[in-house]
Amino acid sequence: MMSLPFYQRHHDHYDRAYRHKALQSTVSQYQKESKSKSAVYAQGSAAYARGSAAYRHASAADFSLDSSAAYSHGSSAHNLESAAYSYGSTAYDHAAVQSKRSAAYSLESEALSKSSAAYSHGSESINKLAAAYRLGSETYGLGLKDSNLMIEDQSYKMSPKAKRAKQTLVSEDKENEAVDYSVPIFTGREVNISGITDTEEERIKESAAYVAKRNLFATGEGVSVSKVAKSVSEEEHHEKKSRKVAIRESAERVALKKTLEDTQAFHKKLNQDKLLHPPEFVIKPRSHTIWEKQNVKFHCTVAGWPAPRVTWYKNNVPIDVQAHPGKYTIENRYGLHSLEISTCDFDDIAQYRASAMNVKGEISAYASLVVKRYKGEIDASYLHAGTFSMPLSLGVTPHGFASRFEIKFVDKFEVTFGREGETMSLGCTVVISPDIKRFKPDIEWYRNGVLITPSKWVQMHWSGERASLTLTHANKEDEGLYTLRVVMGEYYEEYSGYVFVRDADAEIPGAPGAPLDVQCLDANKDYVIVSWKQPAVDGGNPILGYFIDRCEVGTTHWTQCNETPVKFARFPVTGLIEGRSYIFRVRAVNKAGVSLPSRVSEPVAALDPADRARLRSHPSAPWTGQIIVTEEEPAEGVVPGPPTDLQVIEATKNYVVLSWKPPGQRGHEGIMYFVEKCIAGTEDWQRVNTEIPVKSPRFAVFDLSEGKSYCFRVRCCNSAGIGEPSEATEATVVDDKLDIPKPPGRIMPTRNTDTSVVVTWTESPDAKELVGYYIESSVVGSGHWEPCNNNPVKGTRFICHGLVNGEKYIFRVRAVNAAGLSEFSQDSEPIEVQAAIGGGLLHAAPSPPYDITVLESVRDSMVLGWKQPKATGGTEITGYYVNYREVIGGVPGKWMEANIKAVSERAYRIENLKENMVYQFQVAAANLAGVGTPSLPSKPFKCEEWTIAVPGPPHDVTYTEVRKDSLVLLWKEPVYTGRSPIAGYYVDMKETEANEEHWRSVNEKPLQKKFLKIAGLTEGVSYVFRVRATNQAGVGRPSDTTDPVVAETRPGTKEVVVNVDDDGVISLNFECDQMSPNSKFVWSKNYEPIEDDSRLDIDSKGGKSKAVFKDLGEDDLGIYSCVVTDTDGVSSGYTIDEEEMKRLLALSHEHKFPTIPLASELAVEILEKGEVRFWLQAEKLSGNAKANFVFNDKEIFNGEKYKMKVDQHTGLVEMIMDKLEDKDEGTYTFQLQDGKATNQSSLVLIGDVFKKLRDEAEFQRKEWHRKQGPHFVEQLGWEVTDECNVMLKCKVANIKKETHIVWYKDDREIMVDEEHDFKDGVCTLLISEFSKKDTGIYEVILKDDRGKDISELKLTDKAFADLMNEVCRRIALSATDLKIQSTAEGIRLYSFVTYYVEDLRVGWVHNDTQIRFTDRVKTGVTGEQIWLQINEPTPQDKGKYTMELFDGKTGHKKTVDLSGQAFDEAFAEFQRLKQAAIAEKNRARVLGGLPDVVTIQEGKALNLSCTVWGDPTPEVSWLKNEKSFVSDANCILRFESGKNVSFTISAVSTLDSGKYSLVVKNKYGTETSDVTVIVITVSGQTDAAKHVVSISGQSQNNITVSKKKKATTMSKPQQEEEKKDIKPYVDEIIATEETPDSKEIPRVEKEKNTKSNQQTAKKTHGKAAAARTVP
Repeated sequence: MMSLPFYQRHHDHYDRAYRHKALQSTVSQYQKESKSKSAVYAQGSAAYARGSAAYRHASAADFSLDSSAAYSHGSSAHNLESAAYSYGSTAYDHAAVQSKRSAAYSLESEALSKSSAAYSHGSESINKLAAAYRLGSETYGLGLKDSNLMIEDQSYKMSPKAKRAKQTLVSEDKENEAVDYSVPIFTGREVNISGITDTEEERIKESAAYVAKRNLFATGEGVSVSKVAKSVSEEEHHEKKSRKVAIRESAERVALKKTLEDTQAFHKKLNQDKLLHPPEFVIKPRSHTIWEKQNVKFHCTVAGWPAPRVTWYKNNVPIDVQAHPGKYTIENRYGLHSLEISTCDFDDIAQYRASAMNVKGEISAYASLVVKRYKGEIDASYLHAGTFSMPLSLGVTPHGFASRFEIKFVDKFEVTFGREGETMSLGCTVVISPDIKRFKPDIEWYRNGVLITPSKWVQMHWSGERASLTLTHANKEDEGLYTLRVVMGEYYEEYSGYVFVRDADAEIPGAPGAPLDVQCLDANKDYVIVSWKQPAVDGGNPILGYFIDRCEVGTTHWTQCNETPVKFARFPVTGLIEGRSYIFRVRAVNKAGVSLPSRVSEPVAALDPADRARLRSHPSAPWTGQIIVTEEEPAEGVVPGPPTDLQVIEATKNYVVLSWKPPGQRGHEGIMYFVEKCIAGTEDWQRVNTEIPVKSPRFAVFDLSEGKSYCFRVRCCNSAGIGEPSEATEATVVDDKLDIPKPPGRIMPTRNTDTSVVVTWTESPDAKELVGYYIESSVVGSGHWEPCNNNPVKGTRFICHGLVNGEKYIFRVRAVNAAGLSEFSQDSEPIEVQAAIGGGLLHAAPSPPYDITVLESVRDSMVLGWKQPKATGGTEITGYYVNYREVIGGVPGKWMEANIKAVSERAYRIENLKENMVYQFQVAAANLAGVGTPSLPSKPFKCEEWTIAVPGPPHDVTYTEVRKDSLVLLWKEPVYTGRSPIAGYYVDMKETEANEEHWRSVNEKPLQKKFLKIAGLTEGVSYVFRVRATNQAGVGRPSDTTDPVVAETRPGTKEVVVNVDDDGVISLNFECDQMSPNSKFVWSKNYEPIEDDSRLDIDSKGGKSKAVFKDLGEDDLGIYSCVVTDTDGVSSGYTIDEEEMKRLLALSHEHKFPTIPLASELAVEILEKGEVRFWLQAEKLSGNAKANFVFNDKEIFNGEKYKMKVDQHTGLVEMIMDKLEDKDEGTYTFQLQDGKATNQSSLVLIGDVFKKLRDEAEFQRKEWHRKQGPHFVEQLGWEVTDECNVMLKCKVANIKKETHIVWYKDDREIMVDEEHDFKDGVCTLLISEFSKKDTGIYEVILKDDRGKDISELKLTDKAFADLMNEVCRRIALSATDLKIQSTAEGIRLYSFVTYYVEDLRVGWVHNDTQIRFTDRVKTGVTGEQIWLQINEPTPQDKGKYTMELFDGKTGHKKTVDLSGQAFDEAFAEFQRLKQAAIAEKNRARVLGGLPDVVTIQEGKALNLSCTVWGDPTPEVSWLKNEKSFVSDANCILRFESGKNVSFTISAVSTLDSGKYSLVVKNKYGTETSDVTVIVITVSGQTDAAKHVVSISGQSQNNITVSKKKKATTMSKPQQEEEKKDIKPYVDEIIATEETPDSKEIPRVEKEKNTKSNQQTAKKTHGKAAAARTVP
């Protein structure tokens, strides 16, 4: 089996689980059958090989060697492309499988039928392999369907790709050699089409089949590569050439000839190059130009396998032959496709397209048809039977019917409201006339202009009369404008209605609404970005973030992807399993709880984008068992190179997303990646994915510190190793790059219908990646806001439906992007919900004018003036209509028209009036929508001639350029001037709410102009204005007051900007982002329209307008103003006075005759090698820029001494000198020229300045030479590790394998265990448990054949003290919390540290008082434990204890409270342990033990003795076989001196066999020691003296033994102490008659568990003696 990748060798999850069990059994069976037939194949191969050779000799005249070679190449191509066929050919001829090895195989050659002799075996193998594959495919399909899983968990294995076999012609003596072959078996569907079948199930299966195939190649699953031994090969696949074989070859050739011919006919259907072949036009249709009424026929020939299906289109509409009987004829004969059009007319003029499609793709070819008519001939189609008589201009549809149908919608759906989870239905009855039964309309549904296709969420139905659309499970994604389009040929009608979907009731009160529009972006092998839209409803509390859940397709188990909520509406999900499909959903969370989940996303497969594109462009075909033949071992893997184009594509507070491209150098196997990070400015690289590399060239890095800057790099890896890192990214700050948008401005509601209002607003300024807007409404005074839409809308206009008629509403808007929701805009003005004039049309008629006044009156005419309507109806006013009526005796008469044609000015003279008659007037405004409602009747005016001397009132008083502290007031002169010319004007103003007496004049002297800029206004205050004219007679009557105006600068207000371009052209520029379709820019000078264009050129495009001065001069001085019509007063002005004119002319001259701006003047610096660099940088240079270099007024040139360079892209100009000499002292000048722009900069280097620069260059040169060898970048320093050890470290550079590093302390070399690997260029020396003994001077020497470098660190005196302070500080910080432990002596308080040094001072405080240590209270250190022992504690010892650790600078405290329950429990435990110690000390016990078993010959003497102890003296008793046993004449039991116990039998007999127990007992405990005595009978016994060896080595007539026993109670310390004395033991002691050597004293000790009432173990201290065994 092929080896696992290095990073998976210790993992258990590497399996082949994606193979179904049934499929595995099928493959196994197939392999067995293949082996069983190998002999047959070998025979056929041998027979065929020899027949081929014979045939080649016999047919030399007909079949040349050249044709045979070509034949071999053709066979190779066929074998490589056709998998099933290749396997069959391998069965009968191994040479036909290998690339370019076959010498007698070609589909189109006659020699094939005459030469091949074993093809039937190949056919059989094809059939069996196809059957095996079908069984595997069905099994796989069933397994996939039953488990609803795409593919089971599997590890992606990478391995080197096998080398390609050498291409050689097969000779006769090599035809029977064994070759390596591989039979990959792939699981998949028999028909696997991508890009055509878009259902969810097919997409899932398609992804599974593809990944299974690819992973089988990568992991070696189902592929066996083996080298067949020569002996085996000869046995199974080789037969010696013999007469019998030759005869059988001839017989087989004749018998299989017919089978070969049948198979050849079958394979002629296959493409010779590929099994599947995309469509290709062999002959394309050509264009035609014909006369009317003629027939035309388009021809084309298409090749491809499977046979392509050809569809004909006219103007991209499929041609329906059934709908046009007799008009079109489409035929297909043996690959020749044709379209015939009969009796062509002008309606047949079109572009026709033939589209060929099969599973491999689609291709189209185009042709045009032009129909001509003879001159002067009428259209005979009018007279043609069966056609409609109609004007030619109406046209004819492609179906031949009239293109003008009348389509009406009846029983229409209105604005619809629903809730999430409900089923909603929209429907319309469609009436079409004329009714043509065989012509059915096309019914199309659109949502927000996007065509809707049927899905599990949307169902469509057309009954023939009624079209309906059903939302089976409504979601907020379904909200929008739904449009029903009924298409009849080239004509269609539409009907639209809005559908609102509100949030479902939250499961938790106060929880937010569900997010919406969850989408998967940038999907890759194990990574996908999930995006969504924020909900409109937050539940009354701000949304804290979102949880993302994922579910594998086919399962119902949802897994949460993030532990903490994310606020950004985009999140990278990692850890996906390649090849599996997933769906995602999102939940919002606030402090009240979690929302309902969103609608799930569309399924997305975890695939490489290149693989996904390959799937769509090249659908996977059924696997037919391709055989791979090779004679070479797999090549070794190649270590991949570094990735390229690494960049940060997204950065937020929570994560950073990296993207890169795979390396060019990567071998034949797959690669994976390791990602590394470091803080910007450092080289401390850390691996992010430490355990398992990632497969995708995308990665999301989490757990970064917000606000810090990071750099990233990526390494590639495969089985050969880990490659070099990529170039690091630029420093990236961890923060949100996308800001929350600012709130929209200028919320303006206008009436629409009885239940709706149109709301418009200005878009959020500087908004990026804007998703849309949410609109909310509130009944005035309620304080309760309701969302008007639940799906963000784009644009700045929305119709809010579902309002209550007659109620007053206010509105507000907020913007949405991925970063979040903006603040709400300011509330709009209240509006009452009523139908607008015109019934809610896009353009309504204007509202009535108002404030009608008389400007002049004479005997038979009067001049009226009025104010513009407040509502223009959405378009500009085209004119006014004036009506008047007589008022006689207070009774008004009939209204009469004063003008038939609308007047554009707001002043009009009504003539032919009656003198001294009283009149009333009314005015109506008109726009494109019609004439609006007339104004209310004016007050009565008497028609009489004015004779007053003062002028009449000015009129048409308006204001413009309203800002927070100023505005411009405009007016027109009075119609009645009085008895003398007008001398000027006075402007009055007051606050709107002020009384009449508060009017005050703005100007003291009369104004000559009819405009005035009024400054000094208070922001937010409302004002009104009026104007009075004056002449010699005095001041006339004031004008009508203006409408109130608030002094404010509205959001988004822009000003006129003056600009001077590069050519010196001066222009005024103004932009407007609030324009309506009818808006226009109107420029004026001194507030008079500019009619003379000789001084200005005005150019307006889109929302920008420019006024360009042709030749700015004194004639152009003045105030220039620009007003945008049909807006809410958008205007701005710019004043050009004499001073401003001079500034602009100077700036224009500078641009015409420019200088090159310098970003930096000429400067000098020393480079790394000691070179001197002179440089300056221009802000901008073109490609034609050049530079001259001057030294001491003499130009110098590029050469050996001076290296000069000009970089036009960066503007950098530099000159480099290798070395500074004394003669180089002087002045250096760089002269620049770029077109007509010039500049220069100089630098003086003389005296001390020059000497300092020269010395610094010399030092840098020497330093560079030092750095050519190994050297220190950072000198030796120290740091204290987390383990409180001291690490000496330095940073080195320019090292190689031969570089050595040697450490010294006080001139003595420090021996280092391991050779340093210089990882990351850092050298370290670890000193564990640093203390005073480590003081001294440390040196590190870096050396190799290029040189050496030395770095020194003194750790003495203050430096050592500073280091020890840090060590002590780290040790103090490592101290654990104080713990309380009770002992037999008292109470102990203790804490553990990493290790202890004497410099760490320890103090103890009891109740804020320093503890004085005595024999009862003492402190100490045991190993890493610092303790305080309180012996025999008393209640006075209660209180708070503090351990103070002082590191030399600061103190560290650990506190524990030893009072209350803590003290009581500790004291009780102390008492218990104390009593236990006394009991353990004084309890009865056996000190000298007895053996477990004593085996002794009959008649011998047995003496067992031991020592007992106890206080009080224990009682001793004996048991035999669990019964009481006392001393008698045969057995003597002794207990002497209260401690010595003996057991003696003078002559043992078989009756003495049994179990003997010694029981010792006192008030503290009982202990029992058992011994088993076995007496054996020995025949032929002599009277020889009996000898045993005592413990002292004396010969005695008895046997003395001692035995270890265990106590009933024993403390743990005692157990541990006594374990040290345990010695080996034996189970039996056998006494014999042989007397041992007196010098030999064998010792035998036995440890035995004794029975006691406390079940503990105790070791005895006695010694055991044993007799020597006689052989």
